[in-house]
Amino acid sequence: MLKSRKTYALIIVLMLSLVVAAGCGGGEAPSNDESANGANADKAINIKIGHVLAPTHPYQTGLEEFAKLVEEKTEGQVTVDVFHSSQLGNEREMIEALQMGTLDMALVSTAPLAGFSNEFLVFDLPFIFDNRDNAYKVLDGEIGSGILSTLESKGIKGLGYWENGFRNVTNSQRPVIHPEDMQGLKIRTMENKIHMASFRTIGADPTAMAFGELFTALQQQTVDAQENPLPIIFTSNFFEVQDNLAMTGHFYAAAPMLISKQLWDGFSPEIQNAIQEAATEARDFERETVASMDSELLGTLKDKGMQVTEVDKAEWREAMQPVYEEFEKEIGADVIQKVLDAQK
Repeated sequence: MLKSRKTYALIIVLMLSLVVAAGCGGGEAPSNDESANGANADKAINIKIGHVLAPTHPYQTGLEEFAKLVEEKTEGQVTVDVFHSSQLGNEREMIEALQMGTLDMALVSTAPLAGFSNEFLVFDLPFIFDNRDNAYKVLDGEIGSGILSTLESKGIKGLGYWENGFRNVTNSQRPVIHPEDMQGLKIRTMENKIHMASFRTIGADPTAMAFGELFTALQQQTVDAQENPLPIIFTSNFFEVQDNLAMTGHFYAAAPMLISKQLWDGFSPEIQNAIQEAATEARDFERETVASMDSELLGTLKDKGMQVTEVDKAEWREAMQPVYEEFEKEIGADVIQKVLDAQK
């Protein structure tokens, strides 16, 4: 009896071995690379990207173009969902979420990035760029890419610089022409020490505030003034709560497109290339949209009742010059000079 049981058990083991062998057979096993590529090719990827501006702002239309291009270039493997109006948090919150890998992508201004990498401060100096072409030359070249790369150690990959345009001052109190006209005005700025120092230098009272709180603060006159590019002034309906617009063009607002490095590193080279190409093409589309709106919106804002004043930018540049000296050591005199020289 014992011998029969042993024979029966041996037969069962042999049968199970044959079943396992058959399941693993059917040809040569794929290599690790082949298995990984097959998994990537079959897996659908959805990316979420956020920004803080209105759905009518060029950020949104540019990101919708980006989403379309990504889907085309990856043949539908990668899709992108765009979230506007701070739905995924304010800019600082989104940047921190990218670091942690809890957010995929974000389109932000350079101002809050200075809290993560000091080199971004150079782009926030008043009148550092004379015009768009000079800004593009620096941002799209070695200097801009080098500064973007400083974020990689923080867990963030930069895909390039979009734009918000040149920032101008609006207020509810009086027309502004000369820097001294800002004396005593309580102005909302981004959370950026150079922006705040620039307005403090000309006698204004800067107050850092999240963009999502700004309209209500202007409406309730918690602050008198704000500064933003024309597309934001228009798409955010600031003309409803601000009477005066001064065309100061004091800061150029570059907008880095960022992706979580943790997410980026998990993509195949083919997907990385497709996303980078889409980001560059959509950047050019978005920049053209902003420039076009700038040329059209001045008349529109006048029609909405805003009193528009032109300023002598050389006078304003001179008035804000002490800010360069104040932050020279922190930014690096060589970095500032490189940006200025690259525009010549």
